[in-house]
Formats: sequence, structure tokens, C-alpha cells
Amino acid sequence: MPKAVIIGAGIGGLTAGIALRQNGWEIAIFERAPVLSEVGAGITLWTNAVKVLQKLDVWKSMEPDSSVIGRSEIRTWLGKLLLATDFSSLNKKLGAPTVGIHRADLQSKLADALGREPIHLGSTCAGYSQDATSATAKFADGKEERGDLLIGADGIKSAIRTQMLGDEPLRFAGYTAWRGVGLIDRPEVPLGVTLIAMGRGSQVGMLPIGRGRTYWFATANVPAGESDPPEGHKPPLLKRFGDWWPAIPAAIEATPETGIIRNDIFDRKPVRNWTDGRVTLLGDAAHPTTPNLGQGACQAIESAFVLAKCLKSIAEVPSALLAYQDARFERTAMITNRSWTFGKMFAYENRLKCWARNTAFRLFGGLTVKSTEKLIGYEA
Repeated sequence: MPKAVIIGAGIGGLTAGIALRQNGWEIAIFERAPVLSEVGAGITLWTNAVKVLQKLDVWKSMEPDSSVIGRSEIRTWLGKLLLATDFSSLNKKLGAPTVGIHRADLQSKLADALGREPIHLGSTCAGYSQDATSATAKFADGKEERGDLLIGADGIKSAIRTQMLGDEPLRFAGYTAWRGVGLIDRPEVPLGVTLIAMGRGSQVGMLPIGRGRTYWFATANVPAGESDPPEGHKPPLLKRFGDWWPAIPAAIEATPETGIIRNDIFDRKPVRNWTDGRVTLLGDAAHPTTPNLGQGACQAIESAFVLAKCLKSIAEVPSALLAYQDARFERTAMITNRSWTFGKMFAYENRLKCWARNTAFRLFGGLTVKSTEKLIGYEA
């Protein structure tokens, strides 16, 4: 039985483990974190990712912890509706739903589907070596793990990527993001709707993520490395967004301080090569993207599925990895570039640019809907 060593027990690494195990591979996953805990925030699983999870026969266990998106809205910061999309009909047309889910719920269900035994926690990968027949992961504590294949699914600051491609700097998007999750029961906050409200140099979004919870995010054009005052995230957020459409400050006020996190937003420019012999990259290690299209986790899931398909159809591991890389480059690069462009547009500060952006969504929103349908209708 061939063996795959996977670095990272995130969404991509776990999905790859499930897909490969179903094809007869032995799996060993190594995760830096000491526990798989309730970290992260909400994510959108678009139809393209849900279809992969259905094919892997793991979706049914996740469905109760998710919330189906029936309608999406784009509004101004004062709440004026610019574009509404009926996802109920789109979900039916495409044959699978788009949903909101907490990242921790998704990760936990994937780990359960794989089985916890192959997952080794508290293991920090420092690099790798390989020969003609195997690849070996090297860990900070001196341990090693050998397999027929090594997958670096260890995130945007991947140690595997650094050895393979060099210590290249991250690309700062120009804004920071606050993310919050709470049981938000406020009449001002619409239920069952995903929305984005756009201002000058800021945007706020909301997404239902199952079990009565709402996930929201807020961005602002500020330098990297700043932090909130000692009293926490809420005071600066309410100062910045307190005069927005009432749903926005209501959601922030209803979220416990412990339910809010802050991160500067980075990605990397697309690269065509992320494979070295029997070693390859996956997810944010290969194609990190800003969150503006909500496709980061979805692309990791797609890539994991395509990787397993290539390894099933091509006997030689290095050739299979190159086929996987070639199959995934154009789509992931397109999404990275498009997400970057949308992020810049949402972050406009100039009044005229903001007016033009809002007018374009109001007048030509149908083109956005068609583009979204094409994007999420993709079959991995």
C-alpha cells in the first residue's frame, strides 16, 4: 500500500487524506497545532466545493452544521440595496447548495471522516528530503516520516513551500480584517441572508453558518502590523462602523469579545510550479488567495480531489503530481487574481470611484451573477 505524508490538518490536508485513502493510500497527517480546536471563523462553501464533498461521501455529516444560502445582497454602507441574487434557484440549477459553515465544524467533520488515528498533533515540519523512490518530512524535534509522496498543506507560511521555492515575501492586500461569530438575535440583522455592505475604504459582510450563528467580517484600509487597544476589538469597531446601516453595528454589539479575531490580509502572486519530484503543495501553500470571492477553502477542497484523481490515473508519482499541478494552475491563478481585484475595488476610498463601483453593481449586476454561476458551476 503506497503511503502519503501530509503536512497540515487543515481543510485541504484532511480532504486530501480522505480522497487518497479512498483510493487505497495509507495516510499520515502531521499538524503543528497541539489540538484541533475551535479556531477560525465562518466560511462559504460554494456549490463547487459541496459537490466534491458529496462525491467523497462526507457531505451528509456536515449538512446539519451548515446554513443554506437562499439569497445574497450587496448594499451601500447606509443599506441601499444594489444587487440581490436568488441562490435558491441557482442551487437547484447547479445541483448542490451553497452554504455557510464554521471552519472549525468543517475541520472537525473532515477529521472524523478520515479518522483521528492518522493525525499527529504538535508536529512542526521543518523541511524535507527525497530520493528516487520516497520523500521524507523532517520535523523540528528531529523526527522524520517517510512516504511515497509528501504533500505540503501547511498554509500560506508553508515550510515545504519555503524549501521548494525560497523565502519569498507575502503580498499585503492593504487592509486588515476583523472576523466575528455569535448567536446574533437582533431584529436589525437579516436572517438567512449573506450580504456585503461597501463603504469608503471599508466593507462589512455577514453569513449565516448554522445552529443559529452569524459570521461577520469587517475590513479597513490600515497598515499591516497594527493592533486593537487593550480594551479589545469592539470599541474601535463600533467607532468605525457605528453610523453604518443598523444591521452592522447591531451584529458587532451582539458578538462576544472572545468571538472576534483580527488578521492582516495577505496572499501570494500565482506561481506555475509548486511540485518537486515526489513533493507537492496544496491549498494556501500552493495558491493562497484573499477572501474576497470566498473561495480559499473551496479551492483547497477542489485541489485535494484533483490530486487524488491524478494519483489514481497515473502510476508514476512525479508524473501524477505534475499533471495535478497543470490541471489546477489556470483556475487557481484566475481566482487569486480576480479576488485581489475585487478586494481592491471593495477598498476604494475615492468618492468618485466608490460611486462608479456602486453604480456598476446596480446597473450591471446581472453580469456578476452570471460570472458567479460560471465560477461555482465548475466540476472538479
